Amino acid sequence: MTSLIQYRHDGKRGVALLGADGQAHAVLGADNVLALASRALDLGHTMLEVIEADGLGGPVDLDQVTLLAPIDHPDPAHLIVTGTGLTHLGSAEGRDKMHRAAVANPEPTDSMKMFLMGVEGGKPTPGTTGAQPEWFYKGDGSTIVGTGDPLLSPSFALDAGEEPEIAGIYLIDRDGMPVRLGFTLGNEFSDHVTERGNYLWLAHSKLRHAALGPELRLGDLPQDVRGTSRILRDDTVLWEKPFLSGEANMSHSIANLEHHHFKYGLFRRPGDLHVHFFGTATASFADGVVTEPGDTFEIEADAFRLPLRNPIEIAPADLVLVRAL
Repeated sequence: MTSLIQYRHDGKRGVALLGADGQAHAVLGADNVLALASRALDLGHTMLEVIEADGLGGPVDLDQVTLLAPIDHPDPAHLIVTGTGLTHLGSAEGRDKMHRAAVANPEPTDSMKMFLMGVEGGKPTPGTTGAQPEWFYKGDGSTIVGTGDPLLSPSFALDAGEEPEIAGIYLIDRDGMPVRLGFTLGNEFSDHVTERGNYLWLAHSKLRHAALGPELRLGDLPQDVRGTSRILRDDTVLWEKPFLSGEANMSHSIANLEHHHFKYGLFRRPGDLHVHFFGTATASFADGVVTEPGDTFEIEADAFRLPLRNPIEIAPADLVLVRAL
């Protein structure tokens, strides 16, 4: 397991390589992952090959630095945050119950129909196109926070709920083709009460901050990822539950989810970064949990060494008035 970590120390940024031995060392010649990835693309090498050629600096004590999100862009508008839902085995159960409770309906809900499409056709043979998943837009790079930073919930939100997920991180090369840099642990922060009110409000419910764990895991994602999601209130565990990810626990292949995102030309603009959440089957909202400001989400998984922790904060109320020019 090899990961890259962005950090800040004494006012300066750096990148560290977290090796298989669990030790972090400074990456020479790069103070951010985007610059490292861009250089690797220009040279036709992998990031690890560039790091090996340049060599490593001294050890980095991760307890003594500020851990940043594993990717960012100097112009946040060029980092696009999106995701797919109903992609994991069992992910439709909570959504189906939620929509049935809103409207008495003996027939399968749209959510269940979408999930079954994935079960039947979400893992096509290589080189072919599979079932189209649910897709949503979350925001741009300004909505991304790192571990330890607060997840800011809008004052008008009806819920501030976690979604423990794995996300892929991508850079579009000069030819307009997506290149996966790696995977990261994420919290796809959402408003489930708004979504429950009417499934057509899903788009509204997703326009929220999202948290990314500090590690950019290089290489392939394990087929079976096992983790734990919990909520702490006053340093006491309010709720805790295991979650599963990786293709062994998904109704879609990652390649199929990637295709259905990047098939749109506007998402293949050279130089852009993408963070794409792959979905989950676990959320405290399905168990009736109501979060409060000051609660802390804590997510950890065996595919990553470092956990993701974020407290909830509420943004000040704001009425937006549009003026004519």
